[in-house]
Amino acid sequence: MAATGEQQGREYLERYKIPELLHNLSALLLYHRPERPREFLIHALERVKLAKLTDAEYPYLVDESNLDAMFEMLDTASQGYITLVQYKGALKTLGLSTQDLPYEEDATITLEIFKKEIGKTKPKLRR
Repeated sequence: MAATGEQQGREYLERYKIPELLHNLSALLLYHRPERPREFLIHALERVKLAKLTDAEYPYLVDESNLDAMFEMLDTASQGYITLVQYKGALKTLGLSTQDLPYEEDATITLEIFKKEIGKTKPKLRR
């Protein structure tokens, strides 16, 4: 019975994307290292709420130049594309969901697709 409760707990967390949120907040906190971390986190959560209600920018650590660099590191052979497995790994690293991706397993992801697709997910890219 405990396994059922544990599974339900995991499903609840996944449904509301709590692990991704906590990962992103932790990354923001470690990147900025504010003097008042609790206030910083409250402010970040307020920005998350605002971003969900409006088209405001989500508090996010990675910008376009970081995505260019990440893609270049993944595309070690300079082929101009990465595999879906590499793309999913990048999403996980960024704390984004890999569920419901519109690609077949043998798909190749170009830099343009990489940036466009990551930009479509909340959090949004900073410019």
